[in-house]
Amino acid sequence: MKIGILGSGTVGRSLAQGFQGKGYEVLIGTRDPEKEELKAWKAAGGHIASPSETAQSADVAILATAWSGAKPVIDLAGKDAFSGKLLIDVTNPLEFGQSGPELSVGFSASAGETVQSWLPEARVVKCWNIITAAFMCDGSYEGGRLDMFIAGNDETAKKQVAGFLDEFQWNCHDLGGIDQSRILEPFAMLWIRYGVKNQIWNHAFKMVRK
Repeated sequence: MKIGILGSGTVGRSLAQGFQGKGYEVLIGTRDPEKEELKAWKAAGGHIASPSETAQSADVAILATAWSGAKPVIDLAGKDAFSGKLLIDVTNPLEFGQSGPELSVGFSASAGETVQSWLPEARVVKCWNIITAAFMCDGSYEGGRLDMFIAGNDETAKKQVAGFLDEFQWNCHDLGGIDQSRILEPFAMLWIRYGVKNQIWNHAFKMVRK
């Protein structure tokens, strides 16, 4: 199975390394194949292509750009390249002001729903937006597992994402349709605000029942 990752920043590279480590064929799609940050990936034999080639050749696509880059990279790839495919949306619709990061979309909409509206023929699943890139591919914790939440309209697509999460040692919790991104994206702000206030970035979520 070929995993096509749209975005070559920290999140994209972390996911690329994680999936490659599990034996998947991984392609990073970028507009700037010569960027400094990709040298280590290329030196280790990692593959790089244009957004269009990445989306067209991938069996599963992952949208791992900053929110400002999401629509441009989808436009470069071409929406037909995503038709019928699972697209995992890792984005958070952040904007940055004097008080720090804030959501630019919320309450009656979400980034997840917006991506699905841009790509109506894709099977969009929101995932991995509530954790730092360094731990996306490792949900293990003290002999157990941390919790990851997903949302999407297609049940088969969500089962496939749950399978990936299981490989990476996460407990997967399905919140429902892609509209539940309206919950997951503010949930990411909880993670971000805690990190900003305390300058701690190794925190994660674990749900317990009592």
